[in-house]
Amino acid sequence: MATTLQAVRAEALFVSCLQSSQHPDADAVAGTLRQHGTRGCAALVAGECGEHPETAVMRMGWALATVREVYPTPPDEPVAALPQRLLPLAS
Repeated sequence: MATTLQAVRAEALFVSCLQSSQHPDADAVAGTLRQHGTRGCAALVAGECGEHPETAVMRMGWALATVREVYPTPPDEPVAALPQRLLPLAS
């Protein structure tokens, strides 16, 4: 499952002019986000899904995989390292 940040980046890559044969970097994603904004990218993705559902699924799969490669996620933080306010209260 994608995090919110991964989803936003994938939407930006999805609507960019880059093709799946190209290997984008973080600048390509940032440029598309600056151009359209997060809501604009989401709206463009929705439009493409409505107009071309047969190709949209494959493109989003490529976009998510590429975002995960370009922006590796840090390892999970151990629970002991989380601030106490984020831990559930004991009953």
